[in-house]
Amino acid sequence: MPILRSAFIALSRNQPLRHFSERSTLGRRMSSRFVAGLEIEDVLRAAESLQNQGIASTLDSLGENVSTPEQARGAAGIYHKLLDAIDQRKLKSNVSVKLTQMGMALGDGLAAEIVSGLVEHAVALHNFVRIDMEGSEYTQATIDVVRALHARPENRGHVGIVIQAYLYRSADDIAALTGDGIRIRLCKGAYKEPAEVAYPDKAGVDANFVRLTQTLLTSGIYHGIATHDEAMILAARRFVQEKALAKNSFEFQMLYGVRRDLQRALVAEGYNVRVYVPFGTEWYPYFMRRLAERPANLLFLAKNLLKR
Repeated sequence: MPILRSAFIALSRNQPLRHFSERSTLGRRMSSRFVAGLEIEDVLRAAESLQNQGIASTLDSLGENVSTPEQARGAAGIYHKLLDAIDQRKLKSNVSVKLTQMGMALGDGLAAEIVSGLVEHAVALHNFVRIDMEGSEYTQATIDVVRALHARPENRGHVGIVIQAYLYRSADDIAALTGDGIRIRLCKGAYKEPAEVAYPDKAGVDANFVRLTQTLLTSGIYHGIATHDEAMILAARRFVQEKALAKNSFEFQMLYGVRRDLQRALVAEGYNVRVYVPFGTEWYPYFMRRLAERPANLLFLAKNLLKR
């Protein structure tokens, strides 16, 4: 499995294959399990369907590493439209943003400026912006942007972050972020990282995920525990029961198209569930990282393609 994971992560960076896949009918068919569609209307329909099942959503316009300020501002424009549409349709949805898509690599504070405008818009609509986490080279810069935004009194509670359990530094980062009252989405992590910065094996990642989950659940802040791993979910549920914590004091978070049965089962048990729903034409890197996280998804996709 580690070999397959590395292979899919390498493929996620293959530009010729990405160019072909994002423009091919077969590629779009394969990605449709994990990506809601190409347009804003597609993701809004998916959010409405989830809401009818008692499930909230986080909407993500796929894309990263823009090369010009104009591209960054164009990407932000899609999020401004999403925030307005969420408000108009009264959806239980928020948005998730990557800083590289907002121009982080272009310098001069462009990403911080653009995201500040998005958070300001979310505050006006009583909504929330989650700043996604990317590779470890962006970890500290992402944390710095989020803490600076959240430090503004008007933004408190309206901006959050993602922390990855496979990084050694995550316990310290969580301590600093929860000290600021910042909402966190905890996930395992989907990038290839060197052993100097990240746990190299699943057992180490899982153990850290459980430790960090317990820290978050007892922080008094509303966080998201993002996993499809039934062992991780069981550990969280047992801890909630052991500490007599309210089921609605946090939420389980999952990905669009993954373990729908488990999503519905958790809702039936009285837990809050939120599904991360991506859309857009730049779906290829995201799709490959989903296969890297769980290579069994490839067999699932093959079976469903044959059924069609």
